[in-house]
This record gives sequence, C-alpha cells and structure tokens, in this order.
Amino acid sequence: MEEKELIKRLKSGDNRAFASLYDIYYPKVYNFTRLYISSSAEVAEVVQEVFVKLWESRHLIVEEKGLDGLLFIITRNFIFNTSRRSFRESMFKLTVMNAMEEVTANDIEEEFAAVDLKRYIDELVALLPERRRQVFRMSREEHLSYREIAERLGITEKAVERNIYFALKFLKKNLPLFILFVSG
Repeated sequence: MEEKELIKRLKSGDNRAFASLYDIYYPKVYNFTRLYISSSAEVAEVVQEVFVKLWESRHLIVEEKGLDGLLFIITRNFIFNTSRRSFRESMFKLTVMNAMEEVTANDIEEEFAAVDLKRYIDELVALLPERRRQVFRMSREEHLSYREIAERLGITEKAVERNIYFALKFLKKNLPLFILFVSG
C-alpha cells in the first residue's frame, strides 16, 4: 500500500495503517535517536514516545507532506527533553555528592552533640509531671494544635497552654547546665 494511503487511513484511526507506518519509520527514528542518546533504555523510551505522540496527533498530519518532517520534529523534541532531564538529574547528583564531601569532622561532632542534647531533653521531659509530659509530647512530637490536644485529653485550651508554658520554663531552666557541660 502506498504511504499516502497509509497516512490517510492512520488519520482516520486505522490501527493496521499505524502498524505499517511504524514498521517503515521505526528504523529512521531509532537510528536518529541513537545519534544523541547512548542509553538503550532511553532510546527505546524516546522511540516509543515518538510513536505514541504520532498516534495522538494523527489528525494534524498533512497527507501530502508525509511523515518525515513531523517525525523529525517530534523525535528532536523528545531527545531534547530527555537530555535536559538527564542533565538536571546529573546536576542534582553532583550537587548532593559535593554537599556530602563538605561534611567535616566538626559537622559530625555537632551531630553527636545534637543527639546528646535530644537525649538530655528527653530525660528532662521524662521528669515532668505526667499530664504536662503528655501535653508537651503531643505538641512537640505529634505536632498537634492546642485545640486538638484539648479535645483528646478533655481539658481546656488554656490548660494546654499553661502546661506547655511550664514545660518550656522547666526545660529552659535546666538546659544551661547541659550546655555548660558539653561546651566545657
């Protein structure tokens, strides 16, 4: 069957005409894509996307012009988008690797100090009266609002606010001792 007739049938949604055109144009699209993309998986993906796009935009095809120009434009756009995505991923990976290299012994020491501080705060929280400890943990660990805490515990929002206030006051009073111990 002549190419123009296949294109005409493709435009009307004929799957067989599409399959025939696929067989004709697949090698051209594949070889063109291989010139710019080295990964076989990415080449296969681009080729598949090109033919999906051809099917989706079949109503825009001008029978007299053929498919060479349209397939070239679609393929070029997919190659460009794939290359741009790969470049962004590579830059992201490079940025992450550079950031990881910048981790110094001081950073590690600071992380250990932060872990120690968290452990000390947890010990201080454990010393709070039960209700105050419960309210504080719901606020800080579960990230609940005063209203949500009040509803769960069956107390007023003012009571929640008061418990948080006294818990923070207790922590602020006892933290300087820890900071002196760590920095000394």
